Amino acid sequence: MDIEEWEKCYSMAFSSIHDILDNVNGIFVAYNSNVDAIKHVTEKDIYKLISIVGVKAVQQRVAEYPREIQNPVDLVARLLIAMRDGKAAEVPTYTTDIHQWLMDNMVFDKARMGGQAGIISNLLANIGLKNVITYVPWLSREQAEYFVATPNLKYPVIEDGILKLRHPIDSYDVNQRPKVNWILEFSKGTKIECAEEVFEVPRDNRLIISSRPSWLRIDMSEELYDQIPHMNGIIDGAILAGYQMIREEYEDGATYHDYVDKAVKVIERLKEGNPDMRIHVEFTSIQNKVIRKAILKDIVYRHVSSLGLDTVEVANALNVLGHEELAYAVISKGENSISSLYEGAVKLLCELKLERVHIHSLGFYICVVSRDFPLTVEEHRDALLFSSTLAAAQALHGGIGSLKEAESGLSVSIYEQGHDDLEKLEKYLVRREVCTGTEFEDGCICALNHDLIVIPTKVVQDPVATVGIGDTISAGAFVAILAMLRKKQESN
Repeated sequence: MDIEEWEKCYSMAFSSIHDILDNVNGIFVAYNSNVDAIKHVTEKDIYKLISIVGVKAVQQRVAEYPREIQNPVDLVARLLIAMRDGKAAEVPTYTTDIHQWLMDNMVFDKARMGGQAGIISNLLANIGLKNVITYVPWLSREQAEYFVATPNLKYPVIEDGILKLRHPIDSYDVNQRPKVNWILEFSKGTKIECAEEVFEVPRDNRLIISSRPSWLRIDMSEELYDQIPHMNGIIDGAILAGYQMIREEYEDGATYHDYVDKAVKVIERLKEGNPDMRIHVEFTSIQNKVIRKAILKDIVYRHVSSLGLDTVEVANALNVLGHEELAYAVISKGENSISSLYEGAVKLLCELKLERVHIHSLGFYICVVSRDFPLTVEEHRDALLFSSTLAAAQALHGGIGSLKEAESGLSVSIYEQGHDDLEKLEKYLVRREVCTGTEFEDGCICALNHDLIVIPTKVVQDPVATVGIGDTISAGAFVAILAMLRKKQESN
């Protein structure tokens, strides 16, 4: 389809999903919420940081590519790498010294809700889902204040052995310290010179310095765990994120095996009263390969129905699953990168026994779905179009206050480069006899052992903010699917 026809599809899809979101009883969202300290990094800022830590030290660490931030040199090195590549990254730090150093040398511009689960919870509450039950194991007073003040946003607490749902501001732990992440955003066109290396930032993006203090655990109390099945009449699905917080070893002798087992038991508990409950996991940048593999092979495999990722995260997932060559092809900027992305999605779908894999990339989305999923390819396309509209509104305003405000995303133009990129995928699929050009035309392809849905997306050229857009995309598509599934159940 040409862009004008796609625009018509966008309007119809948004209207269609808008009218049935009320079908969703509710959704459970866990685990990671934090306070984001946001700083827009300018040329002046980066030169100041380089001058503090030293050019030679930074050069050496850039070459070594630190996978965690132990000191200010690591931080500056990873910031330069992110700016040079124009790619989003999330790097952990296990010391509070980094937060203090940044406060001393580069005060943040503003603070807001951060963390995948926190962002998704606020989004879904704002667009009007009946019940958004959010859970964060480290709910502090400061954290609770960043949840939107709407009656449909609830937090599970146990009182006298009974499950109660209250707003987070009425549920926080008075002794809990806040978790603060730094979001270092940078703009396309920023010119950087560090010793012999000279470059211009190719794309608006950000580096997330993810705080991982020793008290951070993906866990819940035994009392709450026992009460999970009581949420079954209130929720139709769950979005789980934050598993990257799991560490290989803990000071008390526990290991990642303990917390992976607990994570799986929570999923099993969620499904106890409803075996068909859809569970979506939102993936992210995970530096530790042992943890990355454990999340995919032990949590996602056979326990989860849906997985959301961006291009880099697809490559990282493929890498630890033993597909190094394909992983490299996914992140290359060559002619075959989009076809490799599709092949990678199929591998993840099949090897992890998933129902759907949703990949969001700049300018297009690719979604591969198992053939026995009880929605049509056109309905899956509507879910993607709805989520792209939400993402455009999020980029346009820096947040979404209501479903009506989300509709403003329809005014954003479809990204022509994304439309062109999909033509490359079309040629590949036609050449491989996966489909014909005519079958590819509307983005709905029924392949031999899976369905493929592709759409060109709406992209804001000068976004107010980029953090949380991927979470908005995945959550928007997933709740649209839940709404359509509920509509089918009610009509049967």
